[in-house]
Amino acid sequence: MVTPPPRAKAPKLDPIAAAAVDLAREAANGVSGPEAVGEHVEAVAEPGDRVVTHYFECLLPGYPDWHWAVTTVRASRAKLATVNEVSLLPKEQALLAPAWVPWEERIQPGDVGPGLLMATPDNDPRLEPGFAATDLPADADTSEWVQLRTTVAELGLGRERVLSRYGRDEAAERWIAGPPGPGDEGSREAPANCGTCGYFVPLRGSLGTLFGACANKYSASDGRVVHLDHGCGAHSDVVEKSRARELPAPVFDTISLDEGLFD
Repeated sequence: MVTPPPRAKAPKLDPIAAAAVDLAREAANGVSGPEAVGEHVEAVAEPGDRVVTHYFECLLPGYPDWHWAVTTVRASRAKLATVNEVSLLPKEQALLAPAWVPWEERIQPGDVGPGLLMATPDNDPRLEPGFAATDLPADADTSEWVQLRTTVAELGLGRERVLSRYGRDEAAERWIAGPPGPGDEGSREAPANCGTCGYFVPLRGSLGTLFGACANKYSASDGRVVHLDHGCGAHSDVVEKSRARELPAPVFDTISLDEGLFD
């Protein structure tokens, strides 16, 4: 009969080495600077006598899943611990690639800048054919659609694609929930809404029933789409009652020169 080997005892946490948190933080700060060392996470007993590793959050840019490990030790009968090692170690998920996210899900509003091109999918639900969306029934022959498209292209009329009802509804919901909407702090404190402002220019089409553009150069919304119930402190009805008073002629003219003095 084979006797199984005895189980190794779990390391015992030395109270003095475990309490040396400030000493461990000072050692980590000396390696990377205090701006890179975060909160103390835990103290773990290591194999061996009176050996403890302190873990701190890592605040270095580019190392979100790493942590600082400072090992402290205490000699036999010593009343103080000393630092043995300072390391920057990865956590379990640090070296794993993040889950793959398709490009169309990674792109965010405002990501398209100067010099960048963003291709629109041919089946984008926000768009529909601008020349045949309402002219042909849903069960129309495909050849009729192709013929109409060819005719319109030859005549040079219209846009090939325009906003669909889904696209208009999506834009309206996004604008209402965002800064152009009526729920921001500026709208709540405004003296009146944009729908009654002289600088409000309504949009055309169905979106014009709710939205327009601001044409006041002093407003933070100048040149942007705003909701009818949006507002700001630059409303056209806020009129200064008193105007600048014209100054009278000076009693003694010290500005103009008497031409006779230079004759």
